[in-house]
Amino acid sequence: MTAEEQTSEGQHAIAMEGEDITPNHDGGVLKLVKREGTGTELPMTGDKVFVHYVGTLLDGTQFDSSRDRGDKFSFELGKGQVIKAWDIAVATMKVGELCQIMCKPAYAYGSAGSPPKIPPSATLLFEVELFEFRGEDISEDEDGGIIRRIITKGQGYSKPNEGSVVEVTVEGSFEGRVFDQRELKFEIGDGETLGLPTGVEKSIMAMEQDEEACFIIKPKYGFGKAGNANYNIPGGATLQYKIKLTAFEKAKESWEMNTSEKLEQSVIVKEKGTQYFKEGKFKQASVQYKRIVSWLEHESGLSEDDEKKSKALRLAAHLNLAMCFLKLQEPNQALENCDKALELDGTSEKALFRRGEALFGMKEFEKARDDFQRVVQLYPANKAAKSQVVLCHKHIKEQHEKDKRVYANMFQRFADIDSKKEAERMKNESKENGEAMEVENGEKGGDSDAKL
Repeated sequence: MTAEEQTSEGQHAIAMEGEDITPNHDGGVLKLVKREGTGTELPMTGDKVFVHYVGTLLDGTQFDSSRDRGDKFSFELGKGQVIKAWDIAVATMKVGELCQIMCKPAYAYGSAGSPPKIPPSATLLFEVELFEFRGEDISEDEDGGIIRRIITKGQGYSKPNEGSVVEVTVEGSFEGRVFDQRELKFEIGDGETLGLPTGVEKSIMAMEQDEEACFIIKPKYGFGKAGNANYNIPGGATLQYKIKLTAFEKAKESWEMNTSEKLEQSVIVKEKGTQYFKEGKFKQASVQYKRIVSWLEHESGLSEDDEKKSKALRLAAHLNLAMCFLKLQEPNQALENCDKALELDGTSEKALFRRGEALFGMKEFEKARDDFQRVVQLYPANKAAKSQVVLCHKHIKEQHEKDKRVYANMFQRFADIDSKKEAERMKNESKENGEAMEVENGEKGGDSDAKL
């Protein structure tokens, strides 16, 4: 296909051959491959792409060049971060490909242009080289733990949140073997009860309605070091999931609910969390208790009755979270929630006892003992706290004995080092004295020879 364009001054025309790559084939973006790329894979929506480019007007005037700057240009494909022509053209390129694209104004800067370098209604030419593309990192810490490659872009901007009811199709695979293929309807937060790793729920929460995408999920967000015996997945496995979000009903955000709704929903999720806890599903239980905290911790201007209910629910949530984290062997988070509970009730028997357990797990035996002693002082009938005080004393004594041995050995080492230094010093002095005597004797001998 050949296109002819004139400059705005109409001085001369330029002809370009290329393929019309616009979705509706209106000739708005023509592409001419100047050097073929390698492989078969193409960038997907959301991928971060790295390119070099040179942009010119139809009269040959260069208005921009990443090559001149010496830095590759990067952007997220299909997110509207660049002109339309680029999102269209780069999506058709392979790594290593060099092409030329002609962009009509509707696919570039339109009737306004981009003064001062790009005039109104300008058709632009770009030479573009694709060097690399990589999936979008959607993990919370951007640690590369969950990488998304969008197959089909979704609709709208809304995404599922914690508590949303979602309908999805999932296909999990490991090293080319499909181990899980299902259609599911469930509430976000309940995924682990269905055998889904946490990374799948995090992935779904990043999706739009009708989106289909592939996700690479590292062990941290997958089945961890333990793996999954049911699926025959070894520990430390990186998983691939293809997910389609067919429908979802978003849970109300905190700001969308009034106080009565928050209190009502808090009671419901508290019971749900308690049921999970009884089933030994401590992570799922913690998700429910966290929702109570997020809904109520910043609520203000409550009536006396509502404030009382809110405080009771927040206290229960923090106490239960502490218990969940103790079961999950995460004493630091248990300690944090005990402190929050004690801010609400400074004499809470459960908060003091569980904080003692958390400190004990952190080997802070003296601090743990203090908490258990406080429980005994306030609640003399608590036999478990009395037992823990005795246990703490035992560990404190053992720690002191260990410290004594360590310090004794350390002092002995210092003494040995000092002894060695002293012996070395005396040896050096002896050697120096010997050398001095030899010099002295030598001098006397010389005098005697002279007399002879």
